Amino acid sequence: MRLDEPALVMLGMSTFACIGYTVKIISNTILKRRDQDVRIAEAKNGSLSDDRLARLESAVEAIAIEVERISEGQRFTTRLLSEQQPPRQMGLPRPGKFDTPH
Repeated sequence: MRLDEPALVMLGMSTFACIGYTVKIISNTILKRRDQDVRIAEAKNGSLSDDRLARLESAVEAIAIEVERISEGQRFTTRLLSEQQPPRQMGLPRPGKFDTPH
């Protein structure tokens, strides 16, 4: 086997690249599975769920405050628009109907 042939060199490089990529995928899958197992174990203990619940609670409170602020602005705008006088019609009066000679 001669290493100066481009086809053999490319075949060897692609083989090693495929092997490396396959090892990377397998190792990432194993690491993700371990992380998932750790998260499941923590969730069963309850420490993780308490933190999540506290964050969710504070997020809901913040959203409620923002919704109340938006509704107050809507009420204010509605009150301003209802207190406004009807708009006057500006402009010249319409002329009456008349015949023009042709």
